[in-house]
Amino acid sequence: MGRLLANAAIVVVLALFGAALYAMSLQDYALAGVLFLSASIVIYYRENRLVAD
Repeated sequence: MGRLLANAAIVVVLALFGAALYAMSLQDYALAGVLFLSASIVIYYRENRLVAD
C-alpha cells in the first residue's frame, strides 16, 4: 500500500506542475506560486513519509 501511495503522490505532483505552468501561461502568478508550493510540499511528504528507507 505504501508504494501505491508514493506513486500516487508522483501523479499529484505532475498534475500540480502542469496546472502551475498553465496558470503561468495565463499570467496568474499568484496561483502558479501556490501550486508550485503545493507540489514541493507533496514532494517533501512523499520523500519523508511514503518512501521507505
